Amino acid sequence: NGFKCHCMSESHQRQLLLASENPQQFMDYFSEEFRNDFLELLRRRFGTKRVHNNIVYNEYISHREHIHMNATQWETLTDFTKWLGREGLCKVDETPKGWYIQYIDRDPETIRRQQEQERKKKQDLDDEEKTAKFIEQQVRRGLEGKELEKPVYTELNRENEEEKVAFNLNKGASTSIAASSKTSSVLGPNALKMVEGAVKRKESAHSSGQPKEKKKKSALDEIMELEEEKKRTSRRDYWLQPEIVVKIVTKKLGEKYHKKKAVVKEVIDKYTAVVKVIDSGDKLKLDQTHLETVIPAPGKKVMVLNGGYRGNEGILESINEKRFSATIIIDSVSTKHCRV
Repeated sequence: NGFKCHCMSESHQRQLLLASENPQQFMDYFSEEFRNDFLELLRRRFGTKRVHNNIVYNEYISHREHIHMNATQWETLTDFTKWLGREGLCKVDETPKGWYIQYIDRDPETIRRQQEQERKKKQDLDDEEKTAKFIEQQVRRGLEGKELEKPVYTELNRENEEEKVAFNLNKGASTSIAASSKTSSVLGPNALKMVEGAVKRKESAHSSGQPKEKKKKSALDEIMELEEEKKRTSRRDYWLQPEIVVKIVTKKLGEKYHKKKAVVKEVIDKYTAVVKVIDSGDKLKLDQTHLETVIPAPGKKVMVLNGGYRGNEGILESINEKRFSATIIIDSVSTKHCRV
């Protein structure tokens, strides 16, 4: 014990001498270590969620080999939080309950995913504009050549007081009755019956003799079909599903887990999953950007993870590597055995 204490005291003295020669170098080293460890804990533990800085700091100092803040360039946690905001490493905001921080993920995969989300939003806006223009064209096409006919009101005059005025409300015979009413006094009631019979025969011949034309789709039907097609082909930026086999592609966990297959046991917040490594049985919490899907051999069961058939299971029929596509046979109540 005496020998140990002697050696430790000499080592401590050498460290003090080195620190006294260049104190700024040691402070910069400890500040950098403190910053890296703090940000790594914030990223791994809380991701991009907004959290109180004291919660992160208390969890950080719970580790035995942490670097104390007195050895860094920041005197208080508030100074360090403000510095993170000025450097653009985190989003910080002050509230009556204290300072809150939010990690800014600058990982290339995360940036690529954000760009894909922006492109998808832009595509959705373009689809809405196309739909609005399509509706406008349908309305304009329906109104072309159709001017509203204003009714003309005339005074009812009777030349002979003994003449009887008759009204027939049958559909499609208004013009014939109007014409025959003028001559009813001259030709008599028999002529009026003859005109009515001719009109009825003409209508029946027109309805039975001519074949019915194929009914054109209305604007509403076309819009509904467009919406159904859009819903069927729509894609989302998240694809994780429980009990699917995935492959770990991130190298941040070391070679032990790189390229290892795992099974998704739980999906958290759509983008994060708790996976169980098949070889070792270890459980890890990973973002979907650190995982990729595993495609089985033809004839095996698969699940559609995105698009209009999302969540449906089927049998993998074939794989086209040149077109990066596959053919799946889905047999369920909603799809009724379809090939996609």
